[in-house]
Parts: sequence; C-alpha cells; structure tokens
Amino acid sequence: MRIRAALFALLTPLAATAQQQPLSAIEWIGQAPPNGFISPVLMEPPVSATGRYPTIVVSPLDKLSVPVGLVGDAVTGLPVGMWTGSDPDVLSALIGDVSVEDYPAMQRLLYTLLLSEALPPSGKDAGEALLLARIDRLLDLGATDPAQALVELAGPTDTPERFARWFDATLLSGDEDRACATLARAPHLAPDYAARIFCHARRGDWQMAALMLETVHALELLPPTDLALLDRFLSPGIFEGAPPLPVPDGPDPLVFRLFEAIGERLPTASLPRAFATADLRDVAGWKAQLEAAERLTRIGALGPNRLLGLYSDRKPAASGGIWDRVAALQRFETALETANPEAVAKTLPQVWNAMRAARLEVPFATLFAERLAAQPLENAATKDLAWRIGLLSQDYETPAQSPPDAGKRSAFLAAVALGEPGRVAPPDAMARAISDGFADSARPPATIQRLLRSGQLGEAILRAMILMDSGASGNPADLTAALATFRAIGMEDIARRAGLQLMLLERA
Repeated sequence: MRIRAALFALLTPLAATAQQQPLSAIEWIGQAPPNGFISPVLMEPPVSATGRYPTIVVSPLDKLSVPVGLVGDAVTGLPVGMWTGSDPDVLSALIGDVSVEDYPAMQRLLYTLLLSEALPPSGKDAGEALLLARIDRLLDLGATDPAQALVELAGPTDTPERFARWFDATLLSGDEDRACATLARAPHLAPDYAARIFCHARRGDWQMAALMLETVHALELLPPTDLALLDRFLSPGIFEGAPPLPVPDGPDPLVFRLFEAIGERLPTASLPRAFATADLRDVAGWKAQLEAAERLTRIGALGPNRLLGLYSDRKPAASGGIWDRVAALQRFETALETANPEAVAKTLPQVWNAMRAARLEVPFATLFAERLAAQPLENAATKDLAWRIGLLSQDYETPAQSPPDAGKRSAFLAAVALGEPGRVAPPDAMARAISDGFADSARPPATIQRLLRSGQLGEAILRAMILMDSGASGNPADLTAALATFRAIGMEDIARRAGLQLMLLERA
C-alpha cells in the first residue's frame, strides 16, 4: 500500500503537467514567429511535376573558364573569345615574334591584345601557355607594371612559373616585399634558394637567411658567383675594401637587386628593357631616370606625361646627348607657356630634331600637338611642321581638314587621316600601297580570311601585324594586305594611324 501511495504521489504532478505546454530548455521554441518572418529553411523538398528524369546539361570544363585580362571587351572592342579557336603554341610564337619597335600604332595594338580580357584556347594547359606568353611579352616590352598586374589578377601563387615572373616584376618595380611575404607562406614557390635567402633578409630574419646560406654553401646548391654575391649581401662588413665583383653576363632581376644592395649597381642600358623600370625609382640618378624613361616611352611601355615630368624636373647641368634634348624641350615648353609665336617658331625645329633623334616623335605629338595648333605661326616651314606633328597626334582628323599647302604629299596625308586616300594621287610607291589597302575592293589575304571565318580573330590580328612589319620593310603587297585586314575587322583608327606613321616617321 505504501508503494502504491508513493507511485500515485509521483504520477499525479506529471499528469497535470502533461495538460500544459511542453517544457523546453530554449525559451523561444514553441512561440509563434513574428509577423512578416519567412523561414530560410526549405521545410519540404521540391516535388517534380512529372516522373521523368530531369534534363542534364553537359558543358566542357574549358567553357567554364574565366576571361583573364586588365581591360574589358567593352573598352577594347575585342571579343573575349578571340583566342579560343587557335593553337596555343602558334599563338605563343606569334606573340613573341611580332615586331612593334618602330611604329606606335602597332605597339598600341599589341598592348591591347595582351591586356584584353580573353578566354584561353581549348586544350590541356593551353590557357597557362598563353597567359605566360602574354606576361613574357609584356616584360620583354618593359611593361613591368602591367605584367605584374596581369599575374596578380590570374593568381601568382597558382603555379611556380607564374610566381617566378611575378617575383621578377616586383624586384624591378620595387614591390618585392609583397612577393617575399607570399614566399614566406609558400616557400615551395621559390625559384631557387637565392630568392628565399633574399626574402628572409628583406623580412628581417637575418639568422634564418645566414643559416640557409651556410647550408647552401655546404651543399653547393648555387653557383659560386651567386654565393659570393649573397655573402656580400648578408655580411657587408667582412668585405669592406674588397675589390668589386665581376659584372655578370645576363643577370636576372634578383642578381641585379643584390648588386644594387651591396652598392655596386649595374647599368641597365645593356640589359633587357624591363630592367629600365628599376631606374625610374628614386634610387637612380636623374640621367639614369631620363634614359630609362626615353627607352620605355619609345616602345610605348611608359606614358608620355611621365617622360615630360622627368624632362621638366630640373635644369640640365651638362650638354650633349640627352641633356641637349632636355634643354631643347624646356625651351620649347617655355615658348608655349609665354604664348610667343616667334619663340615657338624658333624652338620648334630644334626640339623636333631632338625628338626625331630619340624616336619620340609620336609621344611629343601626343603632348604638344593641341597647344601647338593654337599658335598663330607665320613661317611656312614651321606651319607645315606643326601640321605634320598634328597628324601624329590622337586628334589627327582635325588638322587634316586644313592642309598647309596644295602639294600632293600634303593632300595625300590629309586623305589618309580622313580614311579616303583613294581620292588623291599617291606621291610614291609606299603611298600607292597604302591607298590600295584603303580601297573598297581590298580584302584580307585568303589565310587571314579563313582565320576570321573560324573565329580566330586574335591570331588574324597578329598575322596582320607581321604583314605590316614586312610592308614597312619594303614589301608593298604585305602592306596593302595588312591595312585591308585592319579595316575589314573594324580597326579603322589603327589603319589610319599606321598609314600616317609610315609616311611621316623616318625609320631606316
């Protein structure tokens, strides 16, 4: 009886509780949701309306590739698929071989191709091969900053090959601390032990740098010349008063920076063009900066305004060579600022001859053509020179409206600038080839037409650029074919600029 009474006493409260709301350790469980609340959880899976299998869409993996480039197709006008139908090895060879040394119109076109957002060709590793070819050509041109930016956009740590190029670019631009920070997190990306030793030192870890150098010495993991250079880099006091190291043949960017760090800076004039970027930093003297800026501006890797800023930085302290160009430009700029037509007429021929000697005619025209056109020049020769400079500028159509004389050459130049050279008799054989390229009946060569029909636009442009170089060297048929191709694919501006530059720039 006592047990039954005890059980009754225990069960009675439970029965009463069972008639109430269930208890919970979390207060809000069981409460009504607030007004307007929509649960993010799908309470019931979707139900098909039929019993059939769902449609499955299959796409090749290369179709899912992301376009890589610094400039969008809305700016360049080039489709993102311009490379997709071509052989990556062929594209890489064309990108490396096409010559743009002499004519800024072709330089501008090549930079556009290299920097445009584009999908890779199909095939295993095809995208990587083309990306590396683009980066290598940018570095070859001296466009270190765009090359660095392109690698960063694509992912510098995805492959050792990308990192090696990124590391070189940062060494030349002075941005190596970022690459060294990345290398500290992923040492397997290091091109060699010299890079790791350098980066440990840059990050202040001198003990690790010294330990690694001793290990590399013991195991002979680097050439003796590199070891001697690293010894002086890490222990400069030991080599105080020692004779300078021999100048290396073909140094890479790391060797260049190590020589700079030990106080034996190498001149860049005989090194590949990308090394000129290092001379734009404040550690270089003014003359070295000027020479580097001219070298890079000449190939289109540096904007004319940067060159002008260096030209105007201070008064030249010497004469001859580059100092004469600096002085001539400063006198001309002063004449423009004072709005003195006589001073402009006096200084213009001098500065133009200086710019021609340095092959900087188009950058000069870009900087000064508009201001020069506003000057009321009286001398016929000076007016003609100013007019021709205007034809080399971006706004070439404006001076083409009013030639300075009625001569055949002036009339033909104006007609080229307006895109209709066929209405004027060509004054020479080159002009005749240019005129033929602008004719309504002109067509691209059959090989390029096949490329265009198959959607291989990028390869077609590169082959037209090679024809252009051949035409500029004296092959009129190739010149006509190149211009006809540019116009057929909608590059009218490139065709006109190229024709004008061929006529106006004296390239032997």
